[in-house]
Amino acid sequence: MTASGRFGLAELRLALAAPRPDAALTSDWRLVGGVRTHTRRSGGPDAGATPVVLVHGLAVSHRYLTPLAVALAGTHPVYVPDLPGFGLSDHPRSAYDVARHADHLAAWLAAYRLPPVCLVGHSFGAEVAAALTANHPDAVRALVLAGPTSDPVARSRRALFARWLVDTLHEAPMQAPILVRDIWDARPWRVFATLSHSVRNAIETDLVRITTPTLVLTGGLDPVVPARWREQVTRLVPDADLAVVPGAAHNVVTTAPTAVADAIRALLSHSPHSRTGERHALR
Repeated sequence: MTASGRFGLAELRLALAAPRPDAALTSDWRLVGGVRTHTRRSGGPDAGATPVVLVHGLAVSHRYLTPLAVALAGTHPVYVPDLPGFGLSDHPRSAYDVARHADHLAAWLAAYRLPPVCLVGHSFGAEVAAALTANHPDAVRALVLAGPTSDPVARSRRALFARWLVDTLHEAPMQAPILVRDIWDARPWRVFATLSHSVRNAIETDLVRITTPTLVLTGGLDPVVPARWREQVTRLVPDADLAVVPGAAHNVVTTAPTAVADAIRALLSHSPHSRTGERHALR
């Protein structure tokens, strides 16, 4: 079975459960920078374990990250905030760009008074996570850039959207209701405006400033983040490894949560001094 088949009706129901408690995940809201911000979170197994913060991508929300949150919840406290304008968070009148989202997320970390976290950003969320980590290195113990956008070769709305259309051919169809719900919550104008912000953001300028141990992680079938771009991202970050999940497409965090969770745990178990810039495939 390919990774794209690992998302079914049970996972869909769990993803759409918020704000109702389900699978040890609960919802809460805090006022951050004037925005009532929703967070889906686990209770966590141990106060001493490193918190893991999952940052969603463009047009979506905490919902599609729920399988990964559940996979991590047995060993780490997990937090999945909805960025301003998305999911169950309040909707500002304007769409935030990458820098403003990163500032909001930094304020969110301060509001929760978390120790240095493992920050996992997916797709557009990887752009936000990279900016936050470059600007606030003391807040981040480890960084995961999962399916990071956007490839300079396809840094336009048309090109990025075309790659996303190709990606849908490799994704589990049961993800579609999540996307529809998330776009309805955000509204199409915000999705379009955020896409415009993404393609104007030169993530490279943040990548080279990251000093935190980093894992670049993608699906082997991901057309949004092809091999050349994922290799380039790994080279740009001074202390980074690359991991590829065979059979997974762009939404690797949704369709291969066990493999991704194992990779995150491995990253956290390694001393920064033991990292060697490895490239490897996950099973």
